[in-house]
Amino acid sequence: MCGICGIIHSDKNKPIEDASLKHINRTMIRRGPDDEGYYIGDGVGIAMRRLSILDVSHGAQPFFALDDQIISVCNGEIYNYQQIRDTLIQKGHSFRSNSDAEVIPPLYLEDDMAFVQKLNGMFGLCIWDERQRKLILARDRMGQKSLYYTYQNGIFVFGSELNVIANMPNIDLSISHEALSKYLAYEYIPAPSTIYKGVYKLEPGQILTFQNNKISVNSYWDVPVSNEYSNISLSDAANRLTSLLDDSVQKRLISDVPLGVFLSGGIDSSAIVSQMAKLRDPSTIKTFSIAFSEKSFDESSYARQVANHFGTDHHEQMLSATDLLDLIPEVSMLMDEPLADASIIPTYALSKFTRKHVTVALGGDGGDELFAGYPTFQADMHAQTYNRLPKWLCKGLIEPCIRALPVNDGNISFDFKCKQFIKGVDAEACYRHIHWLGSFAPWEQYSLLNNSTSDKILSDAYRYYYAAQKMSHGNKLLYMYKKLYLAGDILTKVDRASMWASLEVRAPFLDHELVGFVSRLPYHLKLNHGQMKFLLKHIMKGVLPHNIISRPKKGFGIPVAKWVKGPLKSMISDLLAPDKIKREGYFNPSAVSKLLNDHLSGSVDNRKKLWTLLIFEKWLGQHK
Repeated sequence: MCGICGIIHSDKNKPIEDASLKHINRTMIRRGPDDEGYYIGDGVGIAMRRLSILDVSHGAQPFFALDDQIISVCNGEIYNYQQIRDTLIQKGHSFRSNSDAEVIPPLYLEDDMAFVQKLNGMFGLCIWDERQRKLILARDRMGQKSLYYTYQNGIFVFGSELNVIANMPNIDLSISHEALSKYLAYEYIPAPSTIYKGVYKLEPGQILTFQNNKISVNSYWDVPVSNEYSNISLSDAANRLTSLLDDSVQKRLISDVPLGVFLSGGIDSSAIVSQMAKLRDPSTIKTFSIAFSEKSFDESSYARQVANHFGTDHHEQMLSATDLLDLIPEVSMLMDEPLADASIIPTYALSKFTRKHVTVALGGDGGDELFAGYPTFQADMHAQTYNRLPKWLCKGLIEPCIRALPVNDGNISFDFKCKQFIKGVDAEACYRHIHWLGSFAPWEQYSLLNNSTSDKILSDAYRYYYAAQKMSHGNKLLYMYKKLYLAGDILTKVDRASMWASLEVRAPFLDHELVGFVSRLPYHLKLNHGQMKFLLKHIMKGVLPHNIISRPKKGFGIPVAKWVKGPLKSMISDLLAPDKIKREGYFNPSAVSKLLNDHLSGSVDNRKKLWTLLIFEKWLGQHK
């Protein structure tokens, strides 16, 4: 696990400044505190930060091939590297280490641009081919690792984090109004956009080349969007899923440093622990969880139950509201672009706690997007029924009653769920989910933004939903979630929070072979008569305690609604002060003030909107 970056001049005779390359590389020191490596050639400089996981003593990067004409650096893990290595040895290649990343240069020599299709892993990688003066960047299939890039003023710059580019001189860092509008809608910025004009991120499963001062981006893999297994039996699906999950977990246990697992007590992380317990003595499995003093947000009793069920070496940290609040300045300082998922704070706290004991942790990310695990999938089912009711009943009675419900500041309270439901229920299927999950719908941005780009806000949702047009409605939604919410929010959150703590997190549910199989399964094996994660729960019967399988999803939230009225009140009032908002010029001060005043009075629950604005303002203060 590392961070990678590089600079390529369009004029190869222009030298790379050693100090500049070291400076941008060291902005990622938390991603790789153990080592750094550099390659500088004619008009090109490539660098990396290393968190030592495999072959700790000899796995330093960059790696070279063909008399140092092929140079590579990689952030992430290649889980099938041993099989690739054995094949390459048979073809006459030799290796100086047992590092997974060392297979990349010779594999490229053998397979040219098709090399990336043979990699099973999570990665953001770079190859510099000196023979052709060609740069190659590739991002893993599901988007677990990020890669940002820009080409401005004759300089191509790339990095694992946006901070790399933000720390380069002579780069235009003007904020994109279109990206800001998308951030307000989604609470993250979908690829390929970033918060800056002219700066981009690769989408999952994409490969980029930069040669002769031209950029070319192509997809080498995508989540399957056709050929559903319409006739597969429950038994066959269960057997195949169990086999794929076993294999995926086993691949992700490869490590030369201590390894553990995040355990929330939900079915996803509990399933990962159950599979690990097949492969290792359970007493040697280190499990980690966070307990919250705010009871409506706490899941620790379920995590303890699962740990006791398998007999793992369980570690738990209790966090108070003060502990979490104290992390906000640090998180906002480290954040490279705005991300309004408040669960990044407890995720960072869990990562810091886990890193005290291990260097690698497995997690359950991806289970919700594979098996329809969010309440929004149930809501979508109800929306189809609701929209068949007479309009006079919905608009004249039901919705006014919902709007009149008193505000409750608890975690995903009844009034919050009902009000979110009616906010999106009338929208087209692909859009309603963005309204449910996000903050500011397009019509809510007209009064807020000074520069509205509302016609482009939800284009990403439309694009992905209809790209899967050969699939059922439910599987279209799941494809959209994988491409947007999973890659743009969940995986970005986990990558940043874990890497800030110098911890590597691996996600067995995101093995591309497992993803490919589950994506083709009929939707009723995922959401079955309202039961979410039907197939996953089916294979866990008799393996996990019944109440772990049957309990509703809780989420990794924090009490934002209460904080805004209490300990965050002073901070948010300062950040959203009318004079400051007017001076910055992005938002309408009166619209912002109304959102805050309505929330403080208790008349409207604006927790999501205010948190989204707060995070942007904190980010802006750190990066302007």
